[in-house]
Amino acid sequence: MELSKKQAVRTSKFLSLVLRHQPEAAGITLDAHGWAEVAALLNGMNGAGFPCDAEALAEIVRTDEKQRYAFNADGTKIRASQGHSVSVNPDLTETAPPQVLWHGTATRFLECIMQEGLKPMSRQYVHLSRDAETAYKVGLRHGKPVILRVDAQRMAQDGMRFFLAANGVWLTDAVPPQYLQITETAKPETE
Repeated sequence: MELSKKQAVRTSKFLSLVLRHQPEAAGITLDAHGWAEVAALLNGMNGAGFPCDAEALAEIVRTDEKQRYAFNADGTKIRASQGHSVSVNPDLTETAPPQVLWHGTATRFLECIMQEGLKPMSRQYVHLSRDAETAYKVGLRHGKPVILRVDAQRMAQDGMRFFLAANGVWLTDAVPPQYLQITETAKPETE
């Protein structure tokens, strides 16, 4: 089944909802590690008004620019790489972070963040980017963007844990304000 661009975007958004936040929207359950049976997912998606077959699902996973989804080795299961609000254990391995990571947000949240730090809010982890440009794009989705520099190396030295999701997003439990620095309120220059 070939989906139009509009159908693919709509289906991908529903897939994100199901695999990260509301598996019941497709009438499925996720296992303890966030995996869903592909056959049950496709059945549930079609039943919920999101026509999709295995070929279309594979194309959505393959072309997703943020690599939000992953199949298991034999392609019978699928899960979101990160971003869950439902309780799952995504099998992440603790990983030493680079010296600096980045977080994009909107200026309207800045005062609270600089007082209280970054918190996971409705998600399981705080999401951090490996570069300022990606952080800017994230911040842009929430309003007038601001980019925060995160002293990840110092956080790790102070005992805080980091995980690297399969799609390259860095995750941590929280970022206290003393590790944050406001760096950009405009789009960063690309090299």
